[in-house]
Amino acid sequence: MDVIKINGGKALAGSVTTSGAKNAALPLLFSTLLAEGEHIFENVPSLKDIDSTELLLHHLNCTTSRQGSDLKVIVKRPESLVAPYDIVRKMRASILCLGPLLARYGEAKVSLPGGCAIGSRPINLHIEPLQQLGANIEIENGYVIAEAKKLRGDRIVFDFATVGGTENIMMAATLCRGTTVLENVAKEPEIVDLARYLRSMGARIEGEGSSVITIEGVDELRPSTHRVIPDRIEAGTLLIAGAITGGDVKVKNCVAADLDSLIQKLVDCGFSIETGSDWVRVRPCDQWIAVDVDTAPHPGFPTDLQAQFMALMTQASGTSVVTERIFENRFMHVQELARMGANITPKSQVAVVRGERGGLSGAPVMATDLRASACLILAGLATEGETIVNRIYHLDRGYEHLEEKLRSLGARIERRAA
Repeated sequence: MDVIKINGGKALAGSVTTSGAKNAALPLLFSTLLAEGEHIFENVPSLKDIDSTELLLHHLNCTTSRQGSDLKVIVKRPESLVAPYDIVRKMRASILCLGPLLARYGEAKVSLPGGCAIGSRPINLHIEPLQQLGANIEIENGYVIAEAKKLRGDRIVFDFATVGGTENIMMAATLCRGTTVLENVAKEPEIVDLARYLRSMGARIEGEGSSVITIEGVDELRPSTHRVIPDRIEAGTLLIAGAITGGDVKVKNCVAADLDSLIQKLVDCGFSIETGSDWVRVRPCDQWIAVDVDTAPHPGFPTDLQAQFMALMTQASGTSVVTERIFENRFMHVQELARMGANITPKSQVAVVRGERGGLSGAPVMATDLRASACLILAGLATEGETIVNRIYHLDRGYEHLEEKLRSLGARIERRAA
């Protein structure tokens, strides 16, 4: 199993380009199940989660081929409508095949999903809306078994703004009979990107990016071509990498508006931020001050940047309070930061971080989930001495060649066999 070795203490400098967004590409790939034929996606990152999605699509009788960052999906009628445990257990987003299969073919049998152990992420946020659209659903032996002769539109009010739930029901509703109104939906850029592709397929959708999405069902959809949006979480991680090392880093192929909440926090810390049409630059700050952060659904501060921002706060002047309001188990990186010398007091959903520039030292640490992996790498970049990050298979699920991108900025970082 590979590890990442970091010799920190060097300010990063230069330009780096982000890849396509993992969290946009996954629902886009599952949306292909709504229309047989050839779908083409540009700017698709090469990641373990993409591989897992392709594997599931192959099981459902699709073929895929890649040329660079372009991915072609040819959809044929499945011989089996079962998404098996051995594939689904690797990635929670696999549940996104449920809505398209049910809407297109009238039935589906999908294993309860796996993925990072960062919280419960209840499956009922997918199941109950589908039942409201007319599906008969049971859970037996670890599988969601769904059947519906024809889904019918309805008014769905989500208990909270769930990203996966919004995506699954959006896709299912495109082929419903009548009109579906989704209220209290997620507003993330990835939701907007999915709506754009569905519309290019012939779906009638409006309201994406707001709290209400209206979908008028159609009889059939057709394949199309689409460019995946840039990965705002990778862009944010790279900006924090520049900040935590006191560096000067320009992140290209990103949308500044999608990073507003992070940019504002960096400015509050004392960093100078410049933005352009497709780039963001962070300039060095001799000593940044601690600021509090609360995670929240978009446009609030992303939970997927909470761990990385906590690493930055370990080097800030003063005390910050980090509050995690999305996932109940997303502080597993705290104990690993403590191994490096961080002064952090976790209190259920709140962590109190007492920062000190130069207060970390290199140590062997273990990544517990995808974003914790990035957090520990950023902390390693800020330390004197050697940091070894173990269990980096989590990192490969969501970051495309992160160590290579950091090395292009001057980081002393390498991947090696354990």
